Amino acid sequence: MRTDSAPTAVYVQSNERDSNQLLVFRTSPNGALSGPGPVETGGAGDGVAHLASQGCTTLTGDGRSLLVTNAGSDDVSLFGIDGEGPLAMGTTSTGSAPKSVAEHDGLVYVLNTGDPSVCGFRMGVAGLEPLADSTRPLAEGADPAQVGFTPDGSALVVTERMANAIVSYPVGSDGLLGDPRTQSSSGQTPYGFAFTDDGTLLVVEAFGAAKGKAATSSYATSGIDVTPLSASVGNGRSEVCWAVVSDDNRYLYTTNFADSGVSRYAIADDGSLTLDDPTAGVGIEGRPGLRDEALTPDGRFLYALDADSCQVFGWSVGAGGTLSAIGSWGELPATVAGLAAA
Repeated sequence: MRTDSAPTAVYVQSNERDSNQLLVFRTSPNGALSGPGPVETGGAGDGVAHLASQGCTTLTGDGRSLLVTNAGSDDVSLFGIDGEGPLAMGTTSTGSAPKSVAEHDGLVYVLNTGDPSVCGFRMGVAGLEPLADSTRPLAEGADPAQVGFTPDGSALVVTERMANAIVSYPVGSDGLLGDPRTQSSSGQTPYGFAFTDDGTLLVVEAFGAAKGKAATSSYATSGIDVTPLSASVGNGRSEVCWAVVSDDNRYLYTTNFADSGVSRYAIADDGSLTLDDPTAGVGIEGRPGLRDEALTPDGRFLYALDADSCQVFGWSVGAGGTLSAIGSWGELPATVAGLAAA
């Protein structure tokens, strides 16, 4: 159980084939990181650089637990977060190559990418408990990227890159999924996504890694209904794949893998998007690698993983959503993936 003395930390996974590790950075009041300290997940990564998903390392909504997918051993690790740091609570088999996981009120769904599917679990005192008859296969060739719940938990959303689709499933009171509804993506290669508190869905679009074509679209959601608002608002960058919303729901930050830029979008009250600053933050100018990102729950600091330089970059968040660099911390394995901030 989380306590008032629980440390503030940034978590990434090593994704190493022999033994996947949770790498724990401690944070100071000014946002600087120390570490990382490794903790065994009990599973194995796939040993490949650039794990292709958002949400492979995810904190639960109450901040008391952390879920880590093990793409090489086909399971998910659960950690409790307390004043002494992450406590391993075991691994649970999922399906082939899990690469994204989401939780809402103790209900967990995992996205398997080897044999594309989603499957459900309940969080119990002994760890994750499989939810009977919860596995739902995805369309052949869908190439899914991320799974996530709407803020009210009424629907489960999956982005499908090759199908250029956003698929939403109704979530029943028993945790099982109903028949899906498919919405064509406003732009090509929908990848990572994030929600505002009122349910606006913000999806980044990689456009098949085409140079300068990266974009973000917004959608209104109601249950499984997904309605386009702003369609493919470009940022002039390349290979945008990850997204996170500020704690006040006014800004969206996206990371652009190909050029190490963090773009900031303004989110209007009606959910429409405006590009605010295409390079609000920069890792290593002109070099690829910036990927997974997360904001601390208080909204004060943004961290992003640079998988090519094998380090984490950090920024403080100021008035108007401005980003000010606070440092970088590294010497991580080349296979490092995922990022969550507590």
